[in-house]
Amino acid sequence: MAAWGDRLAGVRGVLLDISGVLYDSGEGGGVPIAGSVEAVARLKRSRLKVRFCTNESQKSRGELVALLRRLGFDISQEEVTAPAPATCQVLKERGLRPHLLVHDGVRSEFGQIDQSNPNCVVLADAGESFSYQNMNKAFQTLMELENPVLISLGKGRYYKETSGLMLDVGAYMKALEYACGIEAEVVGKPSPEFFKSALQAMGVEAHQAIMIGDDIVGDVGGAQRCGMRALQVRTGKF
Repeated sequence: MAAWGDRLAGVRGVLLDISGVLYDSGEGGGVPIAGSVEAVARLKRSRLKVRFCTNESQKSRGELVALLRRLGFDISQEEVTAPAPATCQVLKERGLRPHLLVHDGVRSEFGQIDQSNPNCVVLADAGESFSYQNMNKAFQTLMELENPVLISLGKGRYYKETSGLMLDVGAYMKALEYACGIEAEVVGKPSPEFFKSALQAMGVEAHQAIMIGDDIVGDVGGAQRCGMRALQVRTGKF
């Protein structure tokens, strides 16, 4: 087996997942994972470029960064690639007006987006808002469109909070895909475009970067398909 020095040769940048890698969310905001605050600080002191790449869609990017800073992490908004801002860019570029099925905590990210007369549905980790009524409204909106567009902020199956495993947006995305006979567009990991935007922001090529995450599909598999190296931690949903 190759030594770690050989495996990491040529690495210039590190992409870090957040939930399950840096902290476990939950009551009171969550708790940092043992050693994670110190690990981020060490990376920041090294010659490596560091960026945070998350599918978090229950909090705005600003709220997420504020929480992480309270937990002791050295992090700024400009260092975070998150799906809600990326989705807003997609909506603007394509003239899409979304019906939102999202968590109240991330709704502010869409404040500058026209939501009148929706011509698409945007789905995120809505938590308790994933009621039958709300899912059925999203279904009806899609079925009324001549060319239905479903955009999902990630497609994770589940994630870990301090209270246990939690169902993620991917399960609800699959339900709407099946009911409507369509395929969702994913903004977030493991989308190649999402990883590429993070790499571009960091200023490194795929072969010069390593992704560190707890999700073997979204983090590790997605990164490897983009030409990056990847490492799965034994925390979070591992």
